[in-house]
Amino acid sequence: MTRPALSAPSAWRVVWWFGFVSLAADMVYEGARSVYGPLLAALGASAIVVGLVTGAGEAVALVLRLAFGPLADRTGRYWSLTILGYGLTAVCVPLLALAPRLGTAGLGFAATMILLERLGKAIRSPSKSALLAHVAVAVGRGRGFGVHKALDQVGAFAGPLVVAGVVAVSSLWWGMAVLAVPGAIAMVLLLTLRRRVPDPSTYDVAPTDDPVGDAGPEHRGWWAEAVGAGLSGDFFRYAVAASLTTGALVTFGIIGYHLTVKGLLPVAAVPIVYAAAMAVEAVAALLVGSVYDRTGPRVLLVVPVLVALVPALALDSALVAVLAGVVAWGFAQGVQDSTIKAVVAELVEAPRRATAYGVFAGIQGLLAIVGGVGAGWLYERSLPALVAVVALTQVVALVLLADTFRRSGLRRRAG
Repeated sequence: MTRPALSAPSAWRVVWWFGFVSLAADMVYEGARSVYGPLLAALGASAIVVGLVTGAGEAVALVLRLAFGPLADRTGRYWSLTILGYGLTAVCVPLLALAPRLGTAGLGFAATMILLERLGKAIRSPSKSALLAHVAVAVGRGRGFGVHKALDQVGAFAGPLVVAGVVAVSSLWWGMAVLAVPGAIAMVLLLTLRRRVPDPSTYDVAPTDDPVGDAGPEHRGWWAEAVGAGLSGDFFRYAVAASLTTGALVTFGIIGYHLTVKGLLPVAAVPIVYAAAMAVEAVAALLVGSVYDRTGPRVLLVVPVLVALVPALALDSALVAVLAGVVAWGFAQGVQDSTIKAVVAELVEAPRRATAYGVFAGIQGLLAIVGGVGAGWLYERSLPALVAVVALTQVVALVLLADTFRRSGLRRRAG
């Protein structure tokens, strides 16, 4: 395997640059995501519609990775798919500013833009995670993914604050329009990184004959590849367990909808609450990533507990309880989107990691859409039932995660 050239940036520097790309991109889509509930409500959506659109958005972002993960591994076009995915986000979010000008078609247009932005996430994520996994192994995967996530969350914190400021002085729709600026910055940074580091696999300490950027190795048939044929039972048990926490985590769209329709906060304050949740995500990613490198995946057993607390607190009628629920939501979200991915890299060898990330996300997505629609439906009918259903699923997730770590021996390898 070729080692990085002397003039190539260090592994840590590449991790940071990937983080800066995500920082700018997260300003775009997390800035918009912070007000999806109020935005859709302003266009006439009910709680069920908000749950459906936001849940379907997460499902698109996750399930379609089943196709784009194998596509990346088959073609070796990790960089091309990463660039295309970020491009969709940079374009679709600012276009939400046009929704109120379209009359009765505005709600449908907004939903379409939200889904297309999430499609961009599906296109880029398996490839980006595979690229990052190569580099992160040189610095410790828990820390590498954790630092990347923390930088990602700086953008996720700043974007909602920008939107909040614009909404406070102008309108919700101008808040969407200004997000074109960080979108353009993300694309410039990404293209620069692609030029400087065409093959991140050179940073991987594990030998591989599958350099990033060239055509990938021969694989099984497309359908077999898309559903993860040949991946281990340990991987699938872990994917199902982790996906139970993803599906049961109430979307912030529902939480934001709750804050506004119940009159707990004005619309302009909702992005500030979301920004605080993003700050919690950053701390969670760094903290849990560091603990993961020292102790192994046992630290992930905290996630089902946090997910179970979210609806009980975040959908309460008292603002203090809601804010406590948002903290739990942010912590769970931070771990789900960082350290949980590091475990996949431990379970799957490099030539099939993008496929594995796609399959993993696909399972997450199937449960995300069920969870999103179910949460919206139960929210309008019985909050105690919603709390009970989420708690029950997390008991199952906790037991399954613990059993998976015991069966796979991953605790001993990672620790």
